[in-house]
Amino acid sequence: MVRTRFAPSPTGYMHIGNLRTALYAYLFARRNKGKFVLRIEDTDLERYVDGAVDIIYRTLNESGMRYDEGPGKGGVNPPYIQSERKDIYRKYAERLVKTGAAYYCFCSKERLEEMRSAQGDATKYDKHCLGVPSAEVKRRIAAGESCVIRQNIPASGLITYTDLVFGEISIDCKDLEDNILIKSDGMPTYNFANVVDDHLMRITHVIRGIEYLSSTPKYNLIYKALGWREPQYMHLPPIMKDAQHKLSKRYGDASYEDFREKGYLKEAVINYIALLGWSPKDNREKFSLAELEEIFSAEGLNRSPAIFDEAKMRWLNAQYVRELTPEKYLEHAERWLDGAGCKGKYDYKLATKLLQGRTEVFSQIPELIDFLNRFDGYDLGLFDNQKQKTDVRAAKALLPGIIRAVEGAPDFTSPALYERLQTLAADGGVKSGAVMWIARIALTGAQTTPGGATEMAELLGKDESLRRLNASLKRLEL
Repeated sequence: MVRTRFAPSPTGYMHIGNLRTALYAYLFARRNKGKFVLRIEDTDLERYVDGAVDIIYRTLNESGMRYDEGPGKGGVNPPYIQSERKDIYRKYAERLVKTGAAYYCFCSKERLEEMRSAQGDATKYDKHCLGVPSAEVKRRIAAGESCVIRQNIPASGLITYTDLVFGEISIDCKDLEDNILIKSDGMPTYNFANVVDDHLMRITHVIRGIEYLSSTPKYNLIYKALGWREPQYMHLPPIMKDAQHKLSKRYGDASYEDFREKGYLKEAVINYIALLGWSPKDNREKFSLAELEEIFSAEGLNRSPAIFDEAKMRWLNAQYVRELTPEKYLEHAERWLDGAGCKGKYDYKLATKLLQGRTEVFSQIPELIDFLNRFDGYDLGLFDNQKQKTDVRAAKALLPGIIRAVEGAPDFTSPALYERLQTLAADGGVKSGAVMWIARIALTGAQTTPGGATEMAELLGKDESLRRLNASLKRLEL
């Protein structure tokens, strides 16, 4: 059975690269009727961020990536939080020491700094402690001397493995360092813990970033030394913010929660992330999570870096927004409408009708309806419209008739108001576009609104519409 895992470190928000790794591991498991495992790799205590674990749980749950085994659920080899598995790693590290595949290292920080200074740029641990006799090792440990356990990498030879994305990979042992497996505080490093956990949790396919492509041979040496079967690997190319710069949480690039806070729908975020490094067989771009579960495959993974294009994600999000029912749209839009000062003032159902077709992301809403709260003092030059042949003088001449038409409307709806303004234009021998333009500016003080003049009037209501129209006429007459 296929078993994949997502093994994040709780060091902050769920950034796009981590989210993609989780998504691909989830989709590959679902596509192959397998299991998706969550493991929290929290052994790097210096980088641990309070609340980060909750972000991981919340993101997976909200996005629909439900794990089959993990914290709170159990599985084939619990616990699924690395800091709770400390004794497990020590046992296997000592087994490696007995076979010569690892050794105790007592080098101080000062000695390591001197070594690196002497080596220059190409720094690599020099196996100084490899020859320490076992009796001396026991004596020094018993005396409480600080030490670590290092992997003993062969001095020469090629290590080769096949990656399902990049094909055959060969690394020369002389380019690998004797990395630390168990730190002086007794905690394992990622280089060791991931191997032990992947084996004990029966992970068949390891999906992770390309930064581990050249490190994987070290992990395979551990598998071999312990007599374990290696998993299959899929290393993913980086996500770039542009042609030169990698998308990185270190430099504040957006996380999943950032995009949700901007007003992106979770379905659109997941859909777009799926396309950052994977291509379907056709040119289709819009997929539900359930559809991705059916069609995702390793064959569609790309070797080339993916460029994160937020404009493309906005476009995709807009497609999802258009498909919402008016009720669902309003569920998402309500907090933005409230935040824009509309609560209790305007008909939200009418606002939904006007805004839904113009919304790419929900955070646009305050800008789209800015005219509702900012009207007085607009630039009278907005009446100038070359296409409609309007200007301040035309506005001053037409506004009294517009006011009368609005004031006398028995049915204050957009269709009824539109008909009255069309009649006004026809009776006065004026282009209807000119009347509508002048009415829009006089009502909103804005060139761009989420609807025409009569739609804005209906939203504003009769009293507020007349107040604004008369205020505009008064300014024109000054």
